[in-house]
Amino acid sequence: MKFNQSNIKKAKKYLDGDYCIGVPTETVYGLAANAYSNIAVKKIFLLKKRPKTNPLIVHYSNISDLKRDCLINDNFIKLYKKFSPGPITYILKLKKDSKISNVVTNKEKNLAVRFPKHKIFKKLLNQLNYPLAAPSANISTRLSAVQAADVKEEFGSKIKYILDGGKCNIGLESTIINLIKKPSILRLGGLEVAKIEKVLGKKLNLNINPKSKIGPGQSQLHYSPGIPLKTNVKKPKKNEAFILIKKRKVNLDNYFYLSKTNNLSEAAKNLYACLRRVKNKGFKSIAVEKIPKTGLGKTINDRLNRASKY
Repeated sequence: MKFNQSNIKKAKKYLDGDYCIGVPTETVYGLAANAYSNIAVKKIFLLKKRPKTNPLIVHYSNISDLKRDCLINDNFIKLYKKFSPGPITYILKLKKDSKISNVVTNKEKNLAVRFPKHKIFKKLLNQLNYPLAAPSANISTRLSAVQAADVKEEFGSKIKYILDGGKCNIGLESTIINLIKKPSILRLGGLEVAKIEKVLGKKLNLNINPKSKIGPGQSQLHYSPGIPLKTNVKKPKKNEAFILIKKRKVNLDNYFYLSKTNNLSEAAKNLYACLRRVKNKGFKSIAVEKIPKTGLGKTINDRLNRASKY
């Protein structure tokens, strides 16, 4: 389905009716619903089979809309000016009079917020008088969706509408930073931590597996293709899918490449699509060669480690 204004109108009609729809973002596709509506937000948890203790990210089109719901601080302003709209999610304090459904936050007083860069999603947000809760459009613990067909594969006729915005540019979820007290990283993502540290002028703690979850994407098992996966493998077993970071001269049926030239941005963009393709081809297990632990390689390794907990 190609984008046009009537598609935005259709998407708005479903959202206004408290339905969930699939939406494109630059990171991964989201399962979106009115963040002010308990009815709509409960449908997200039901469709995704998501634990109620796992909070949702809420998407805003601009900072003035955000100020209706959250308290902002200096660190937020610095990062917002540099990186938003884009693949970064901020944990901020909720205002007491915020209309955000307490189902979104699991009754916590904090909110995960993001400003998406995808043109179609931004156009949709600009037509609404409420922000959109939109976690990744997949069944909980499974692979995220990076194109409309993936969303269809996950939910079939269970969702009313998918706003098709093509393939996601980044292909990995947003980086999450907690800005409530001392800034810390809660999830590695599409924005490198070193770039955030440069803007804030300080080293940030990684708190990616906390006991108390105040942000999404912190479960031990996540991003899984639903079959066993091993990392740092030099040679695969017979009949095992082998995922490689760069193209080789050997081109066997069980070889899958994330990048032609060891490019980590390209590898990140192709990761979920590659894992989904392997699963759909009927392989029973996956071996992944060692991925460099630099830049986006850290995020790729984080996703693979969580997927390997299957």
